Amino acid sequence: MAVDYSAEPVRKSGAGLFLGLMAAFLIICIGILVIRSKFTITSVEVTGNEHYSAGEIEDYVLSGKYGHNSIYLYLKCRFGQEEKIPFVEKMDVELISPTEVKIRVYEKAVAGYVEYLGHFLYFDKDGIVVESSTRRIESIPFVTGLDFEYITLHERLPVKKEEVFRTILNITQLLTKYEIVIDRIYFDKDYNITLYFGDVRVYLGSNEHIDEKVNRLRFILPDLPGEPGVLHMENYEGDGDKFTFTKDQ
Repeated sequence: MAVDYSAEPVRKSGAGLFLGLMAAFLIICIGILVIRSKFTITSVEVTGNEHYSAGEIEDYVLSGKYGHNSIYLYLKCRFGQEEKIPFVEKMDVELISPTEVKIRVYEKAVAGYVEYLGHFLYFDKDGIVVESSTRRIESIPFVTGLDFEYITLHERLPVKKEEVFRTILNITQLLTKYEIVIDRIYFDKDYNITLYFGDVRVYLGSNEHIDEKVNRLRFILPDLPGEPGVLHMENYEGDGDKFTFTKDQ
């Protein structure tokens, strides 16, 4: 009588394959657990940011389901396409350790913004429009009075007197230096300057002595009457000059 011995080896081979698959599955699960526990970013340091909070920058960089995994972040930064963020020129992302990351933000240099067709157009010191947004940033001066018929992103605002952009940047820097908060900057047809503080207007006139005018302004503002009117500083020539405040009728 013939005896078939082939069935037993087949059963042993099937059991070995099953055990091998189980072992591989366990190794993969353990690997995933190790990656999640050892390569999860828990410390984020953000520097160079002004227009965005550290939390907003972190949300941009560590976005997505696996955004807080340092391996995924490394691969995204190494091989992925850099994400475009409004008002940000570039960002350097440095992994200090599997759980720590440093983000250095390089923001676009913005001197002011104008409003056009329902959008806010932000421009740099040369008048180049660097960003179009529906978001108004309070720390950047709102500029009115400039006359233009069109605006093109990444091109200069089409004004007759291009020197006005250097004036705007200078005013912006002075206001920041002296911690003066304004509502807007207005230029008339001759490019004379008026600063708006609610119902109070400060008429600076031309950009001559602009540094001294703004410096004096920071001491005058607290003593201005809380009524609508105009502070005249257009005739400033030196430290001894007096300024007049004319109430609105």
